[in-house]
Amino acid sequence: MKKLLLATAVAALSVSAANAAPTLYGKAFVTADYVNAEVDYPNGDARADRESDSVQINSNSSRIGIKGSEAMTANTDVIYQLEYGTRVDGDSDGFTNRDTYLGVVNKNFGEFRAGKNQSTLDKINNVVVNDGYWDNLGGNKLEDNENYGGLNMADSSRINSSVIWMSPKYNNLPLQLSVMYSADESFVESSKDRDSGFGAALMFDQGTGFTAGVAYDKDQNIAGDIIRGTATVDLGKYMAYPVTLGALYQQADFDYSSEDEKGFILSANMGLTNFARPASVYVQYNNTESLNGMENSDSDQIVVGGKYYYQDNMIVHAYAGNNSADLGNTDADVLAIGGGLEYLF
Repeated sequence: MKKLLLATAVAALSVSAANAAPTLYGKAFVTADYVNAEVDYPNGDARADRESDSVQINSNSSRIGIKGSEAMTANTDVIYQLEYGTRVDGDSDGFTNRDTYLGVVNKNFGEFRAGKNQSTLDKINNVVVNDGYWDNLGGNKLEDNENYGGLNMADSSRINSSVIWMSPKYNNLPLQLSVMYSADESFVESSKDRDSGFGAALMFDQGTGFTAGVAYDKDQNIAGDIIRGTATVDLGKYMAYPVTLGALYQQADFDYSSEDEKGFILSANMGLTNFARPASVYVQYNNTESLNGMENSDSDQIVVGGKYYYQDNMIVHAYAGNNSADLGNTDADVLAIGGGLEYLF
């Protein structure tokens, strides 16, 4: 009897340990980039002009994390993730929070996460194909002490003190609904001054090669409202062309400006079949009007590139891109050509 009880206890502990064991994951992505960036002031003091011409070693969204789940009931699991970004190139020390949360998932009620979450705008972002230096949908600053990046539309970001709910699939409907709330925890005299935000996204994907999404965001990624729509089509599902086309349109209404920022993205990604391992090439065009809500501030960006998979977790990248922005009395141009290695674990 004692042996039976001991065997049962050991088996129970083994199952519990197996369920609780977290998964360690991450990626290291390092590139060498030739970057030429110029900022000109046509109507101002020429001494204020800036130019940077250099070869850079850059870390691109490198990270490490742990995640896992454990059964709470027959239909509900506790889920968790602790993910931190790091600079493999050593340009900054330490780690920065990425998506870190604790939550539950239930097959009937969906998934809840509380912590620091990527905003729901990103739930419909399957159009961006750029990698490495040009892995940017948004970014509207050219700072002296930062790497020069393209000037583009407002982007999705990770939101502190947020909770997100993702619906389950009901009756096999090809729809995924995500709703988010972020709490403004600052001390204010009146609740009217509190800037809590919310967002929602709806994604349509029935597995036939066509997807479409729409999202709305308020006071999370910007002080104001953002509405975004996306669509993609995998031509390989309909004809003998391994090409996926994507389109994104976005409009941002900043509280401090009467001008709406409007932008769109067009992308194409084509798989190459004449290689021993998977490979692809891509092109992406970004266009933004009234950057950051400023009148007569526009930008264009074009990037071409490709990737080759030596292994499923070892990817070689190469790309070239240019971003040109007209900021009223200032012109900014960024050219970057580079490539590198991405390792996933």
